[in-house]
Amino acid sequence: MAMELITKKKLQLLGGRTHPALAEEIAAHLGVELGETNLVDFANSEMRCRFGESVRGADVFILQPHSSSDGRSVNDSLMEQLIMIDAAKRASAKRITAVCPYYGYSRQDRKAEGREPITAKLVADLLYTAGAHRVVSVDLHSGQIQGFFDGPVDHLTAMPVLVEYLRENLQGELVIVAPDAGRVKVAERMAQHLHADLAIVHKRRPKGMANVVEARDVVGDVEGRICVLVDDMIDTAGTIVAAAEQLKDHGASSVWAAATHGVFSDPAIDRLKNSVIDRVIITNTLPLPVEKQIDKIEVLSIAGLIADAIDAVFEDTSVSEIFGGDNQA
Repeated sequence: MAMELITKKKLQLLGGRTHPALAEEIAAHLGVELGETNLVDFANSEMRCRFGESVRGADVFILQPHSSSDGRSVNDSLMEQLIMIDAAKRASAKRITAVCPYYGYSRQDRKAEGREPITAKLVADLLYTAGAHRVVSVDLHSGQIQGFFDGPVDHLTAMPVLVEYLRENLQGELVIVAPDAGRVKVAERMAQHLHADLAIVHKRRPKGMANVVEARDVVGDVEGRICVLVDDMIDTAGTIVAAAEQLKDHGASSVWAAATHGVFSDPAIDRLKNSVIDRVIITNTLPLPVEKQIDKIEVLSIAGLIADAIDAVFEDTSVSEIFGGDNQA
């Protein structure tokens, strides 16, 4: 007697402890229950997880942005995700997708000087070795990171969320501004969506000095206009604040900043608070602790976009179609 097996596809979403609110929101969009991870820290700070239910044969999505929060480091977030991936692999998950809304070490994507690591590639190797078959991430610092991983990478962009917000909340003559030459392509794409002009702030980093930026000049007409500085992340806010001052010096009527990832390492919040920037728009790829929630900062949700991408991966449909091709770096 022949047995006919109809396999049921099963999607399971598991989240680490770095950003539970985002995991819950994505689960709600997908209409699934967030899996139980039972993560614990041992006395010596090692960690362990034990999934509350079977993941055998399931399509497992393991969500964790690589960020520091609540006294935990970027490395803690990354290691926790690797441990969860390993657990899923050893529990016979059919396919494992590492969902990293913010990809750690993404700025170390090449050797800028001799004897330096390319840590973004190391992170890709770690995810792959742990057992991830594919990666989903949002607005990687540079497009080539997609090639660092030996499997499919779905590169999402927060642009639709940011563009919609700007369209609804800004009236008047708009100029989209790239804070440095490296961001021109992204700024240009956003300017096209908003039918706005483009300007560039030329900046220079003194060699051998980390986190030091000297802003230089503005290319483009910003006089009497609303300027929106666009970047993939705001970390210490040095670049964006210096760029905003340049724009004001060149006669900008108002300066906003829009970025996907609000990293906000110290002294970012103080800098932004005291800066000429009127509003800072970010998404919730990273958790924003209460003490960093200032009036200027507006957090938009990326959960719907990530949920759509997870659904497309699960259903084996196109992810780039969600973005109309705008997710190509």
